[in-house]
Amino acid sequence: MIMDFSLEKLVRENIKKMTPYSSARHEFTGDASIFLDANENSFGSPLPDNFNRYPDPLQKEVKEKLAQIKGVPAQNIFLGNGSDEAIDLLYRIFCEPGRDNAIIFPPTYGMYEVCAEMNNVKVKKVNLTNDYQLNIDAIEEAIDPFTKLIFICSPNNPTGNSINRADIEIILNNFNGIVMIDEAYINYAKQKTFIAELTEYPNLVVMQTLSKAWGLAGLRLGMAYASIPVIDLMNKVKYPYNINTATQLLVLDALNNIDWVNEHIEVTIHERENLKNDLLNLPSTEIVYPSDSNFLLVKMKNARSIYEELCKKGIIVRDRSKVILCDDCLRITIGTNLENKKLIEALNNF
Repeated sequence: MIMDFSLEKLVRENIKKMTPYSSARHEFTGDASIFLDANENSFGSPLPDNFNRYPDPLQKEVKEKLAQIKGVPAQNIFLGNGSDEAIDLLYRIFCEPGRDNAIIFPPTYGMYEVCAEMNNVKVKKVNLTNDYQLNIDAIEEAIDPFTKLIFICSPNNPTGNSINRADIEIILNNFNGIVMIDEAYINYAKQKTFIAELTEYPNLVVMQTLSKAWGLAGLRLGMAYASIPVIDLMNKVKYPYNINTATQLLVLDALNNIDWVNEHIEVTIHERENLKNDLLNLPSTEIVYPSDSNFLLVKMKNARSIYEELCKKGIIVRDRSKVILCDDCLRITIGTNLENKKLIEALNNF
């Protein structure tokens, strides 16, 4: 377990002192049949399912269902409007604007830096190594007394690879701030989740999402798993009704379909291997990097020109050719078998 970790010392003073918004339904325990507390329309709405009522601010039913699936107590789960809400809240809770800093490891998910800028928090960048792994010595040098957060994306976006677990554990064991591990693509990886380590590391926050393997990107639901004190802080700072009723109802329905999810994870991994082999057979392809995600990072000759020509054909991939350590690279999501074949047909012209 990490030595000398103190959550109390990490939290901003104004967050400690703030009084969170509390509705009558936060304060009420028990069953009720008449709700005259929130100035809702008591006559209903044009829609079914009680959409005239505000949603459950703590999403209890969804958390209980996730708890069964993940093997984590519901009290250790935070639900956000996408994972981006959880990222933003970590800055708000732990980083004093204009003073504190966070460390990220480019190339990585862009919202870590965007949220830092919105919160006036300095970002220290420690580039990944040439094989897209952590540079532990450089990280140690970058940490200072004002470093409050470290963001690790594993499997990483846009490179697709998992970060060496032993290196992550070194950081967890030696950093007195919050370590956020973003596992948006963990369902496609051989490496196991860090959720099981929550009881061992009080400084650990694990983020996952329903946008990828669960196919629910349109619902915008992200999950953060952490110790109860950290979850309590996130619930304290979040907007009162951050997850709408429609999302909660649809997610509850989707969570009953684990077999569908597992089947499509297998299909995606199979298609990933097929697409990798097809890409390697193209004269324009230089490198297809190893992937534990639902996409491939591909180094290509004249990547920008290929990207533009694909756009003309109505095929959209992500041009990462200007991102550090991703020179001349395109990031290609694994599509359906038909979509992948059409992509390869288009690329055969280069």
